[in-house]
Amino acid sequence: MKHIFSLLSVFMVFSCSTSKAFQIQESSVKESLTYLASDELNGRQTGTPGIEKAAVYIETFFKKNDVKPYFETYRDSFQLKKITGYNIVGFIEGNDPDLKDEFIVLGAHYDHIATSKAVDGDSISNGANDDASGTVAVLEWAKYFAKTKTNKRSILFTLYAAEEMGLKGSEHLAKVLKDQGLNLYTMINFEMIGVPRASGETLSYITGYDKSNIAEKLNAYAGEELVGFLVQAKAYNLFKRSDNFPFFNEFNVPAHAISTFDFTNFEYYHHVDDEADKMDFTHMTSFINKMIPALEGMANAPSQEIKMNNE
Repeated sequence: MKHIFSLLSVFMVFSCSTSKAFQIQESSVKESLTYLASDELNGRQTGTPGIEKAAVYIETFFKKNDVKPYFETYRDSFQLKKITGYNIVGFIEGNDPDLKDEFIVLGAHYDHIATSKAVDGDSISNGANDDASGTVAVLEWAKYFAKTKTNKRSILFTLYAAEEMGLKGSEHLAKVLKDQGLNLYTMINFEMIGVPRASGETLSYITGYDKSNIAEKLNAYAGEELVGFLVQAKAYNLFKRSDNFPFFNEFNVPAHAISTFDFTNFEYYHHVDDEADKMDFTHMTSFINKMIPALEGMANAPSQEIKMNNE
């Protein structure tokens, strides 16, 4: 019996260390973002050949890393007049027989605005920070959970088109999932995480800070202050201006956006200079890795600890 317990202990330690030893690599972050924000994709506007290339890249990334499609294919298609858009949805089932029926949605938008005012002959608005950065984070977390299988709850990894057209992609997907009866626990959207905040500030901030206890819980799971409050987020009503909002509307559960862009640290919003070479890949990689224990805590808590606040 002693030998059995010893073997079990060794196995548990080995399993845990294997999971913790898997770190997201800066080279992978840089490779994906550099492609998604390249001129070849011509600004990734919904309905264009450029965003189709981005969609194929995301699908290929999921397939390569054993992330399954949630629907029959990875694509959740929707129509906007004559334009067809595609959300890309990957799925990793939870490993707990009971908790796997509860879902977490991690998302970002992979579209952008195509072109804007030319600067030195360049009119392509590549959208590196907005929001190739968030897209890459979601891809890397999908790869992580597919490899480590450390999530008790199921996770959807969702990349939205038509955010720049008024949150139309996330609006469509949220409604589809609601109509299907998805048991949604929480949703987090990642928006513009390509540049760091000033020294002394929290690594990131969350929109709708007062609507739930999610910031408090994520920080507790992470063991450090990763997510804070930004005055401008409330002043500019950012909670309603990103892809978390349709999920909040449909499900009335904690659904927020997390960002490291705070209006002081990046001057190229919807600008042709929102390019890959303006991104801080060390910061991005650090942010993605630091968020992993927070996401694991959310995915693995024995009860639904993240709750809406009474307003």
